[in-house]
Amino acid sequence: MASSISGTPAPLWTPAELAAATGGTLRGAPAPALSGVSIDTRTLARGDVFFAIRGENSDGHDYVAAALGRKAGLCVVSAEGLEKIVASLPAGAPLLVVPDVLAGLEAAGRAARARTAARIVAVTGSVGKTTTKEALLLALGADGPTHASVASYNNHWGVPLSLARMPAGSRYGVFELGMNHPGEITPLSALVRPHVAIVTTIEPVHLGHFSGIEAIADAKAEIFTGVEPGGAAVLNRDNPHFARLAAAARAAGIERIIGFGEAEAAEARLVNVALQPDSSTATAEILGKTVSFKVGLPGRHIVQNALAVLAAAKLAGADLALAAIALGSLGPPPGRGVRTALAVKGGQALLIDESYNANPASMRAALSVLGNMPVGPRGRRIAVLGDMLELGETGPALHAGLAGDAGQASDLVFCAGPLMRGLYEALPDNRRGGWAPDSTALAPLVAGALRGSDVIMVKGSLGSRMGPLARSLIDAYRADGARTEG
Repeated sequence: MASSISGTPAPLWTPAELAAATGGTLRGAPAPALSGVSIDTRTLARGDVFFAIRGENSDGHDYVAAALGRKAGLCVVSAEGLEKIVASLPAGAPLLVVPDVLAGLEAAGRAARARTAARIVAVTGSVGKTTTKEALLLALGADGPTHASVASYNNHWGVPLSLARMPAGSRYGVFELGMNHPGEITPLSALVRPHVAIVTTIEPVHLGHFSGIEAIADAKAEIFTGVEPGGAAVLNRDNPHFARLAAAARAAGIERIIGFGEAEAAEARLVNVALQPDSSTATAEILGKTVSFKVGLPGRHIVQNALAVLAAAKLAGADLALAAIALGSLGPPPGRGVRTALAVKGGQALLIDESYNANPASMRAALSVLGNMPVGPRGRRIAVLGDMLELGETGPALHAGLAGDAGQASDLVFCAGPLMRGLYEALPDNRRGGWAPDSTALAPLVAGALRGSDVIMVKGSLGSRMGPLARSLIDAYRADGARTEG
């Protein structure tokens, strides 16, 4: 959408600016003002730039005609791709022809980063990246116009797309950097060039692609390579890999290293916390300042990352008091704790949708939240768990190792997938709700067990397809009768 940061609407790009940034050649009659950037015609708005990226499963050039039909202001295409579709395009179609579309998007991202004086915060880590990014958006947004990547746009196309969408007048920018292989964060950090780099934590995630957890720490530490001179690193002081990360930050030339957590040595230190079923309140010392705050999401892990958010806000020059107040408005992104009331046999139940993704650390955190949830008379805490993927040879042991947490937090546990069978079989008999080979087969078992006052938490890796299971329960039992999308 257009930027109104200065008080009057301003275009995000002009065709000439984008042509200069990408080195491309303009053709046809592009819109004089371009209001947004998109790579998906389904979400493209009138006046947007459409980048026809070629992906693994589809070629954006096949959708250029559709983008023009939706009144795209300009379509960025490659010369090779244009040859295939030129006959299907109307005369005078607004085009920007570049050698490579993804490289053009990256160039636009670099240009957007170069033209702004915004203070930039980048976030990576094994767990909690997206929620921390959303918390930063709130905290920094309380002090001034803040741009942030949407959803989990944290990869080789998501990061440059998010950068290209950043208005020139932004005061702050927040970007999430992700990876599942070594070497993926280095080019992303070079694009973003953050002033503050946060690593939320290091956990056994994507182990199937790494030699061990130390290699995961090293891959996350790639974020330091792009930090601007005089910048800072904000690291989890309670994580056993803090020293390794701190050494990597120093090797990258970062002198200011801030630890967050409960450790006495942490510069952003948790003093006390009160955990509630739907929020938390805490007091912390943030870079020498005592701050009391509320976080609008439950869980100690959320409070832990809020310390990093407040430290980063202070380092970026934002008002710490305003940042702390803003955290009270934090809500869950889709699939990361969204709650829905269900009308079931015997009354109302509550579904907590944690289905976006899963690894051992996030699974334990979600189970901890479930264990803290109040239930009514005869109500039960029910965990519905799908396989955690990309754990390599350690997968079976890591699944079985969650049995203690699941059994303690839950009255009943349902499991889907071959890896989760190990957890299911490690549970006491009185905690076993049911197992199925996949989420589709598990759904009717869960539905048949629900009753009033239950609290049900659904979680698993994306590939285990626990999201559709959660949506099926919501569509069947949602108390307000509405249906979910997606």
